[in-house]
Amino acid sequence: MIRVLVVDDERMVCAHLCTILGSAPDLEVVGEAYDGADAVEAVVRLRPDVVLMDLRMPGVDGIRAIERIMTLPASPRVLALTTFDLDDYVTGALRAGAAGFLLKSTPPEDLIALVRVAAAGHTVLSAAAADRLVAQTGRGRRARDLILSLTEREVEVLESLGAGRSNQQIARRLHLSEATVKGYVSRLLVKLGCANRTQAALLAQEAGLDPRGEVDR
Repeated sequence: MIRVLVVDDERMVCAHLCTILGSAPDLEVVGEAYDGADAVEAVVRLRPDVVLMDLRMPGVDGIRAIERIMTLPASPRVLALTTFDLDDYVTGALRAGAAGFLLKSTPPEDLIALVRVAAAGHTVLSAAAADRLVAQTGRGRRARDLILSLTEREVEVLESLGAGRSNQQIARRLHLSEATVKGYVSRLLVKLGCANRTQAALLAQEAGLDPRGEVDR
């Protein structure tokens, strides 16, 4: 079972999401929280695998809650919940360590599927959203400079992270063992100054990596 915590200051939104998620046989909604501070406490108490986190909440907002959750041991995967497909709050959430974001208008069957994707270790981030992130952040040049310092193999692994692939998928694609891929990912995070896979995936997008693992110059 995938344990899910739902966080939103609108109780009706929480109820709606809980109803959708509770209809899936492999998802269990273990709790609800209505502000960021409660969300952090609920994560410690309930140990969910995935957290759906509203960003615009009074008091402790979603971004600060995500930052605190990411400091916890064995932190869960956090997906930002948003009404709009991209804004400064979403960008801040991804920088804070969110594994991606979901629109509150996501169809029920897609919502369930994307929670499963996040729980499996993938990044939930559409290509269109990634393109807009690149345009907004203006970090492309710095990202390309960082990428150019990597070895060819490291670039290939980073490209796969940018595509949202798991270690198992990367290993299969590059004909490596999963242990070797895990080592590459750990070294990449250190070299690139990224706190997690999601931040590395964003950096890959910012650098303009294409599906073959090359850099657009």
